[in-house]
Amino acid sequence: MSVVFEAEFQTRNLSCAAVPQSVMKLVMIWRTCLIGMLFSICLGASCASGLCAGTNDPNFSVAALTVGDGLGTNQLVLAQLRDTHNFESNSARILSPNDVISVTVYQEDDLATKTVIDKNDMVMLPLLGQVKVGGMTTGQATERIQQLYNKDYLVNPQVNLIVEHFAERRFAVLGQVQHPGSFDFPQNETVNLLEAIAISGGYTRLGAPSKVDVRRIENGSPRIYHLDADQISKDSKKAPFEILPDDIITVGERTF
Repeated sequence: MSVVFEAEFQTRNLSCAAVPQSVMKLVMIWRTCLIGMLFSICLGASCASGLCAGTNDPNFSVAALTVGDGLGTNQLVLAQLRDTHNFESNSARILSPNDVISVTVYQEDDLATKTVIDKNDMVMLPLLGQVKVGGMTTGQATERIQQLYNKDYLVNPQVNLIVEHFAERRFAVLGQVQHPGSFDFPQNETVNLLEAIAISGGYTRLGAPSKVDVRRIENGSPRIYHLDADQISKDSKKAPFEILPDDIITVGERTF
């Protein structure tokens, strides 16, 4: 009897010992699945943030997927975005008089030059003489210079054009306006007379839209245009009066 009881007791102990081992296996399997799910979620979020950044730069993608770098990674990403934005802005900007540019040709050191765009949008380049680049983007100007060298002088020249300094493009509005002063042209945009007056805050109570003067330097001499801004605003068929860099606009005072 004691032998049977002892055998039964040992069997129960074995069964009780087997239960924790089964539970442990289930826990291990569950934990493995949970870790895999969390990893997939984190990886998907990182990829999504990289896509939302709107860039094809492989270095940026690596930075976006790096986890645990803290502020260092964020600063790297922001710096790359700023560089990309500045490069695109400079490439799209229109060249204008007084911009300082450098032009080089690969393996042609004698053709390297640094020059200023004159008031007629022209620059002087070795072999080519005067070339018009004003009114073009840096990419368009580079392509134009490359075509000219390729036409008569070089075979497949590799031209590089860099803007050393963009000239300031400003105009002034004086007289009977809310905020008289000097203003910058919007980047790559023109400004007409009515827009210039609006930028300066519009007319004062004493402002006379029919008495607007624009002083401009043409061919080295000053010229004054007497304009009726009120009439210009009513005539939709007439082309707007375009403001040029260094123009001075004066709004007169109305008479009662």
